[in-house]
Amino acid sequence: MTGLRATIRLQFHSGFTLDDAAARVDYFADLGVSHIYASPLLAARPGSTHGYDTIDYGRINPELGGEAALARLVARLRGRGMGLILDIVPNHMAVGGSGNRWWEDVLSWGKTSRYAHFFDIDWTPPDRWLHGRVLLPFLGSPYGEALRNGDIMLRHDGQDGTFFCQHYEHRFPICPRNYRDLFDGIDLPPSTADILAHLHAAPPASADGLLRAFGHWGRTPAGVHAIGRAIARHDPAAPGGGERLHRLLERQHYRLAWWRTAGDIINWRRFFDITGLAGLCVEYPDVFDAVHATVFSLYARGLIDGVRVDHVDGLTRPAEYCRHLRRRLSELAPLRPPGVPPHASIHVEKILGPGEALPESWGADGSTGYDFLEQVDAVMHDPRGEAPLTDLWTWAAAGAPSFDVEERAARGMILSAVLGAECGRLVHLLGGLARRDARTRDFTDAAIMRVLRRVLVHFPVYRTYAGDMSRAPAAADRRVLRRACRAARADLPPGHGPVLDWLEKRLGPAGMGLGAGPAIACFEHLSAPLAAKAVEDTAFYRYGRLLSRNDVGTHPALFAGTVEAFHAANLLRLRDFPRGMLATATHDHKRGEDSRARLAVLSEAGVDWARQVGEWTDRNAALRGRAQGGPAPDRADELILYQVLAATWPMTDAAPHAKASQSFRDRIQAWQTKALREAKRHTSWTDPDPAYEEGCRRFVDALLHADPSNTFLTSLDAVVDRIAPAGALNGLAQTLLRLTCPGVPDLYQGCEYWDFSLVDPDNRRPVDFPARVASLAGDGDITALARHWRDGRVKQRLIQAVLRLRLAQPALFADGAYDPIRVVGPGRGQLVAFTRTLDDFCLLVIAPRLPFALSPDPADLSCAAFPPTGTVLHLRDDLPGSWTSIIRPGRTCDAAALRRLAMLDGGLPLDVLIGRRRQPE
Repeated sequence: MTGLRATIRLQFHSGFTLDDAAARVDYFADLGVSHIYASPLLAARPGSTHGYDTIDYGRINPELGGEAALARLVARLRGRGMGLILDIVPNHMAVGGSGNRWWEDVLSWGKTSRYAHFFDIDWTPPDRWLHGRVLLPFLGSPYGEALRNGDIMLRHDGQDGTFFCQHYEHRFPICPRNYRDLFDGIDLPPSTADILAHLHAAPPASADGLLRAFGHWGRTPAGVHAIGRAIARHDPAAPGGGERLHRLLERQHYRLAWWRTAGDIINWRRFFDITGLAGLCVEYPDVFDAVHATVFSLYARGLIDGVRVDHVDGLTRPAEYCRHLRRRLSELAPLRPPGVPPHASIHVEKILGPGEALPESWGADGSTGYDFLEQVDAVMHDPRGEAPLTDLWTWAAAGAPSFDVEERAARGMILSAVLGAECGRLVHLLGGLARRDARTRDFTDAAIMRVLRRVLVHFPVYRTYAGDMSRAPAAADRRVLRRACRAARADLPPGHGPVLDWLEKRLGPAGMGLGAGPAIACFEHLSAPLAAKAVEDTAFYRYGRLLSRNDVGTHPALFAGTVEAFHAANLLRLRDFPRGMLATATHDHKRGEDSRARLAVLSEAGVDWARQVGEWTDRNAALRGRAQGGPAPDRADELILYQVLAATWPMTDAAPHAKASQSFRDRIQAWQTKALREAKRHTSWTDPDPAYEEGCRRFVDALLHADPSNTFLTSLDAVVDRIAPAGALNGLAQTLLRLTCPGVPDLYQGCEYWDFSLVDPDNRRPVDFPARVASLAGDGDITALARHWRDGRVKQRLIQAVLRLRLAQPALFADGAYDPIRVVGPGRGQLVAFTRTLDDFCLLVIAPRLPFALSPDPADLSCAAFPPTGTVLHLRDDLPGSWTSIIRPGRTCDAAALRRLAMLDGGLPLDVLIGRRRQPE
């Protein structure tokens, strides 16, 4: 086996199982990847399409084939010298519904449950009526209404003998101590009455045997009859049944509630704002062991080779966690089978803010690649397009603010409407801390809330790590807090200054020594989901200057990056995280990598695009629907829609009306509904506006009406025809850079062809692997396939060619030096060039940039006028004198020809060349 060289991310579910992946191993190997990078494989909620809703850490998901299927997949991988990376989810579990044994035990026994500390539950929240109880906001209607309507019913499980209340798919266990009360007035055999009496007083640890005995009796005819009577007495339809059921529920270790109460009073940590996912406390050693037992077993037995840690910022102490994980995997390495690499890779999903770096002290191999997505995306944009596209957006959105202003507004809204309970819990902790000191006891909860909200509104990153006891990056945390507090101070009256100063000290690294540990943990668990919900899931859908700059990990306030910044980022990665992942498409992206690449062309054609949008807006005005407050869609949503249509419009030879197929219209409709609700301007998931959504839906239907007389389709097709060749060159360029820059390239499933997907679930559609297998086995080199670029085979061949080179020269890509190559002359802004060198072997990469100005030929993507006369590469004298192209098989050139870019003359404006330096005599 080789080490980690290149990965392919696969999304597993019941429609694509482990055996399905095993059948494609030969294709993945022939493509050149070294490892499958699997979505979560442990037992998830039945029917899960993604695996992040884990309900059992102790087994492989049976819907995927179980451990036997995993073993078959790994056997196929080992047979081709490949490995497996597993996405793990240590920060949350699926709750609600049924099947989570740990959670249901907590609901049964409350604070005395052996699993009570597994979940981050506040047993003494500000709302005293919740003390000692878990709020369960899973009811579809207010509690009293659900009880009265019979939506909550007492049930008995004949298999394990337990009682529970059923509400649609949700199962709420009844504490065994209450079983005796269910049979008031019902004659029971003395032995059964004795069992129930003992259960009434039994601690959780000694209840199992009693429950088994009761369950055995419950399956006898007498038991079935008595249990049926007990359930009937608690039927809301029976006289007094509703009151009896209510009294029973009031004695439980939980309180059932309407789902709308969650944002106001929930007393346990969720994953973001998802009430169906509860936060775990893996900072406790026994919780860590329970969550990772199967993962460690798989690693020790050689079934996996590394892990990807989902949402590392959801953990209380990420640094401590990562080092603990590294230590445990290292201890297991000697147990692995012979011939299997002993080193475990660890990559963490981490969203990095502007100027933020992944701490080296964590011991991870790197991030999962969102930072690279941002770097390569930024360098593909032309800064000259910022002014016209900003003007267009300002016109469309009626004086729309900057992205920074939009983000701050979204943060304030999310704090109030979505994460109010979490913010209230933090204020409760801080208020208690203030009242312990005579100097600060007059800092009221209301004042603390006002100051805290402004700090969070201006917070520049996902979170700090002051609560991480193992060598947290204190200086970085202080800088982040100082920046947020400085911005907050400008928003606050002077009288709030003392509270702000106090807050900055308590929430920073010094706060751990001031007794603020719980408040710091709560703050850090609030700022991360706030960033995710406000930025990625709100502002990204509200701000539409250019959607190619709105994706996970990107910073839309930055319109374009420079070649120099791109090189600097690669040099830093080579120094600090040479095995970090490089991604341009993921299961979480908002738009596919080639959708973004096509939209990036608009940064070069901003004036023309603005003129075209103006024409469309006038032409289509009569098609807009009406909703309360104005047209549907409004002009901002209309501009966003035009961008999405341009980004995803099919590249086929079909007529425009044929391209607007039913499947395409369905995809756009599904995207639009999600985008409108995420933006939360006119409609939302919690409070949908049917009139606005219907108006927008009808607008899309009218735009995409599949009729030859539909002039909008003809116009859209013409616009895309004009920008698509440059978009394809952008797509090839970002693919080439991902495959050759320092790091481990990750290929998202199916993206060997053009990726014009939209946000999930669109980006998780089934992949046509048979077509990809057939095209990989076909003839044609990269330049020949460029004549058929619309079908995507040229991208697949480029990936294979470079991955084969990585297979032949693994050390070069893992450890080779990275040296930027300066381009001088008229075309200097349109190429990214660098070398990778190790010993005498050299690799030279040349990728196009801002290709719209190169006027690529729609026939074959060639650029007849490129490079312009006088454009040269500034090559060092120690580089090879002769070079061979892997893009143009059989083509060689000497150093002089290479300097003047002779190999690009009038052809495809990219190349990868290899050469060997002469050894000194």
